[in-house]
Amino acid sequence: MADSLCDEKTEDELWAEFKKTKSPALRDKFIRQYMPLVKYVAGKVSVGMPGSVEFDDLVGFGQFGLLDAINKYDPDKNVKFKTYAVTRIRGAIFDELRQLDWVPRSVRQKSREIEDTIVELESKLGRTATDAEIAKQMGVSEEEYQHEVMKVSGTSMLSLNDVWYSGDGDDHMLIGDSIESPASMNPDVQVEREEIRRVIIQAINELPEKEKMVIILYYHEDLTFKEIGQVLDVSESRISQLHTKANLRMRAKLTNFRKGII
Repeated sequence: MADSLCDEKTEDELWAEFKKTKSPALRDKFIRQYMPLVKYVAGKVSVGMPGSVEFDDLVGFGQFGLLDAINKYDPDKNVKFKTYAVTRIRGAIFDELRQLDWVPRSVRQKSREIEDTIVELESKLGRTATDAEIAKQMGVSEEEYQHEVMKVSGTSMLSLNDVWYSGDGDDHMLIGDSIESPASMNPDVQVEREEIRRVIIQAINELPEKEKMVIILYYHEDLTFKEIGQVLDVSESRISQLHTKANLRMRAKLTNFRKGII
């Protein structure tokens, strides 16, 4: 009976009702409706993960994000729920992965070494460092550098889902949430979010062309690595490598921003 009544209303009306009533029946309806979205996001995240990370576990982690999105969604913000939920679902999955500490220490150290090199170089150069410059700074050939990047592929997606603590009590956000700016926020926090958003946009614009295309197609057009490979006419593993390099560069930009360098 509840579902038939729900079916007579538009989704906007249902969200407005849920915002007022927090109806358990409506919450259950939204969970059923958007579970395929959880599985879709989990499927995208699972690409490049080691075999020890189970797809069903990723789905389970993502369900926490869906529930969080349903409870916090504000239809008055003029953001589609699906857009809002994808960020929350992906963030919940990475939060759980981070707690599980699934990345091997050696891989994490190598990722940090590359990132630190980029941070140091770009703060010195005042521009995006080339692969050749990064390799030289690390004391390896460019071919060896590309090989090291492939080693950390699959773990670098964490970089765009790191938590940025806003300094407003226990308030924090995912970097991917930086496009949001809820009116209820402390004005100082809103200003900081806008600054983070500016740095992210600047970082994307300064990426080498192919890396920029991968980021746009993956995060904004929602394509898989395989689909992006077809668009750019390169292998899926090459897309994974480009994605990793782009994330390391963007993470370095955010590190320099934190340090007040940019």
